[in-house]
Amino acid sequence: MAKSTTTYDEDAIKHLEALEHIRTRTGMYIGRKGDGSLYEDGIYVLLKEVIDNAIDEFAMGFGKRVVIQLNYDTGEVSVRDYGRGIPLGKVVDCVSQINTGGKFDTKVFQCSVGMNGVGTKAVNALSERFLVRSTREGRFVEAVFSKGRLLNTREGETKERNGTFISFLPDNEIFPKFAFRKDLVQRRLRMYAYLNAGLTLELNGETFTSEQGLLDLIQTEAAMEQLYEPIHARAKVDDLSFVQFEFAFTHTNHMGEEYYSFVNGQYTNDGGTHLTAFKEGILKGVQEFAQKRFDGDFVRDGIVAAIAIRMENPTFESQTKNKLGNVEIRSDLVGEVKKAVENELHRHPEAAQRLLAKVEETQKLREDMKGLRKTIAERTRENAIRVDKLTDCRQHLNKAKGTGEDTMLFLVEGNSAGGTVVKARNTNTQAVFTLRGKPLNVCELKRDVIYKNKEFYGLIRALGIERSPDTLRYGKVVLATDADVDGLHIRNLLITFFLRFYDHIIKEGRLFILETPLFRVRDAKHNVYCYTDAEREQAIAACKGKAEITRFKGLGEINAPEFRDFIGENIRLTPVNIHNDIYVQETLRFFMGGNTPDRRQYILNNLVVDNTDV
Repeated sequence: MAKSTTTYDEDAIKHLEALEHIRTRTGMYIGRKGDGSLYEDGIYVLLKEVIDNAIDEFAMGFGKRVVIQLNYDTGEVSVRDYGRGIPLGKVVDCVSQINTGGKFDTKVFQCSVGMNGVGTKAVNALSERFLVRSTREGRFVEAVFSKGRLLNTREGETKERNGTFISFLPDNEIFPKFAFRKDLVQRRLRMYAYLNAGLTLELNGETFTSEQGLLDLIQTEAAMEQLYEPIHARAKVDDLSFVQFEFAFTHTNHMGEEYYSFVNGQYTNDGGTHLTAFKEGILKGVQEFAQKRFDGDFVRDGIVAAIAIRMENPTFESQTKNKLGNVEIRSDLVGEVKKAVENELHRHPEAAQRLLAKVEETQKLREDMKGLRKTIAERTRENAIRVDKLTDCRQHLNKAKGTGEDTMLFLVEGNSAGGTVVKARNTNTQAVFTLRGKPLNVCELKRDVIYKNKEFYGLIRALGIERSPDTLRYGKVVLATDADVDGLHIRNLLITFFLRFYDHIIKEGRLFILETPLFRVRDAKHNVYCYTDAEREQAIAACKGKAEITRFKGLGEINAPEFRDFIGENIRLTPVNIHNDIYVQETLRFFMGGNTPDRRQYILNNLVVDNTDV
């Protein structure tokens, strides 16, 4: 290895001021930057950090209302709480001096989320404009910053109620082309409401509140699919390593497991010791009730569950607070959850009966699959699977290591389109699975059907989710169907499959639709691919003469060299989102379920007829 020619001396040692370090090493404080398309993206972390402070005030008994204003066009956000307000003499320090805050003293803030003195400082440093105003007992102090630098301050008398107002505009230098998604913001606020019964959050006039806490959460998330009324319990345990816990769960026919875990009102995306203990407690509670040992996977398959604990001095594994690291709570929490689950199952015998029936059904299904898995294992290795109609890529997603996010699997219809994509793809990061035709409509079918269906089982194996959605092999799953009626139908059937059994993939923001050009407009000087009628008209006008217009009805009509541009750096992907969890299953059944008089009438009312020849 060649020696570096750079001199390593005193001049090589750099010192960054605290807020400058936040701007330079942004990922250490907010995780991924992103553009706002995913729930974990940085702009939502900024919003969370500000709202967390308002929630902490509520948790201490001050302020039952938080008002949020969000301009989706500009990205500017404001949050007003009605708590105690930041002490006026420390307003500037609390939002600009790292390791400064009132949450190091548990007497002032018990069971607080913000324990590191970083949150609003990071928001300040990463905002083009940041304003804070604190009101206490008829007086206010206001400070305005830009990228962490103080611009001006003012103070005086006011008739406003006590509390803190913060507004910020994320910095385009840090977050280029960002945009807040309404559904993701609403989802975050619903989570806050579920965790803080009695708190009212307002977003642009829309109200979010919850009376039953986690029970409301589970009933919402499993509204159309729950197999029994959710099991719900909460208790205070002042003599243990945590002071309060609450949980709720039910089962659905979906594959895999779905959890919502919280610590002191903070949504811990990656779980942690409390979630691990919760899972173990559920298993032990069910086993104790049934007086029978079950495999943990059988008990947890199809579960939708939530756990929330409150504790002093939580230890998170990063500033983003996505994962709890306190190991001392595990034993106590396992015991408390086990006892509560057993008690609730005895109190609700009908729910207990349906839960056990679900476990036994899962066990039988897995046993029926053993022979098939054995055959598969004999023919292939786990890390090098061979699947009919799959043309794989070299790299794959590894969630644990955080690699392979740019990998994608294209689901295409027919050998012609499949051949085009295979020739045009990047062999390192892009794989292709070819569908033989229209897949099965699984809207009202049980999950054992998809294992017996050759095409869907092949797709499940290609995705690597045979055992769990968490083992997905690709960062993106892309529906690449023709832009005609048949293509749209196939797209809907595939989306139905994911919504019905693997909605985790959609909720993680990994399912996309490939946008392909509808037209090519060219003359001697121009060659333009158009995705809309408006783009076509613009291209025709640019040609200023007789233009040749080609209409692409299928992917197979586009040759591989052309198609390479459409799945390369300029790829256009539209994410498949769940905008309202409550009505997903109801809507799915209406459009994709059995034919009903209501649906027939809907089709007649919305039927578009070409009257050009009339």
